[in-house]
Amino acid sequence: LQLVESGGGLVQPGGSLRLSCAASGFIPDYYAIGWFRQAPGKEREGVACISSEDDMPYYAESVKGRFAISRDAKKNTAYLQMNSLKPEDTAVYFCAVDAIGEFTVKAMCITPIYDYRGQGMQVTVSS
Repeated sequence: LQLVESGGGLVQPGGSLRLSCAASGFIPDYYAIGWFRQAPGKEREGVACISSEDDMPYYAESVKGRFAISRDAKKNTAYLQMNSLKPEDTAVYFCAVDAIGEFTVKAMCITPIYDYRGQGMQVTVSS
């Protein structure tokens, strides 16, 4: 399973970005996929996670109401729509998959824990 992210970059405070995560290779029938971020000097944080059954997604408190995770099963692609961006959202963002399905989406995001991850990309929120 390979994951490739796109859509990162520089945006002004209050702006929006949509991140994409394309999966290829062996994709299990059930999996959970999430977006994570890590800023310099800070711990890795699970931002948003969702399962292939599209049950209730999990969001970190810091992004609730601003970010939305979605998934296009036909394209094997997950998205993270980020609105009302703040400077504190600046970080390297990456997507990751729990391919075994042994964790809830909440556990995946909170721990954080996953089996595969992409290389990540920089998101900078600055004027």
